[in-house]
Amino acid sequence: MPYISLKNVSVNFPIYGAGANSLKKTLAASVTGGRFGQETGVKVVQALSNINLELKAGDRLGLIGHNGAGKSTLLRALAGVYEPSSGDFERRGTVASLIDPSLGIEPDATGIENIMLRGLVMGLSKKQIDELTPEICEFSGLGEYVDMPVRTYSTGMLMRLAFSISTSIRADILLMDEWLSVGDAEFTEKAEQRMKDVVSGAGILVLASHSPTLIANECNRVLHLEHGRIVEQSSSA
Repeated sequence: MPYISLKNVSVNFPIYGAGANSLKKTLAASVTGGRFGQETGVKVVQALSNINLELKAGDRLGLIGHNGAGKSTLLRALAGVYEPSSGDFERRGTVASLIDPSLGIEPDATGIENIMLRGLVMGLSKKQIDELTPEICEFSGLGEYVDMPVRTYSTGMLMRLAFSISTSIRADILLMDEWLSVGDAEFTEKAEQRMKDVVSGAGILVLASHSPTLIANECNRVLHLEHGRIVEQSSSA
């Protein structure tokens, strides 16, 4: 059964030389929304502070808060991209991260090659990627373009490829930064159904969004972050 537990988890980013550069401090604060601290003489941005959270099968958690509140940082910590600076983090179950669908896309590589590259970034084995490739190609509808360099793709074609790859796996835990959508009108209907299938198939969903309607429709729990701290947790019927 999928399970996530965070006990007093904090994530700090070191800012080397920040003491001599107030502009750097100002820019870092505006981007992360975190607070400044100090660890063994090194300035740090406290992106997440003392996060306590437990998620079990069936939980659909919505993350809300202003830009820089810590939503994306928390998603990346849950994905294992960021290691906690302190606290205890436990996670059981396979993870699918849809935080950045275009991550790992190489413009000079072909569509087929990018399926392999993106799959490796997602943590899949070569065997798993080889098994998924035919279905990804078919769903994308790119036809012979899958054998051409991605730099020759239109924006819509690139989004088709990235979306098809990112939603090709099913996992116990699904992490999303906003709802994935594709601007291509011909692709939109089946893309929306694909997203619904991916979400319904996950044991745990964690979704960061600025849309109250989306959070209300998809989530049964809500966590409000401000400056890297939890300010409110509630249930959303």
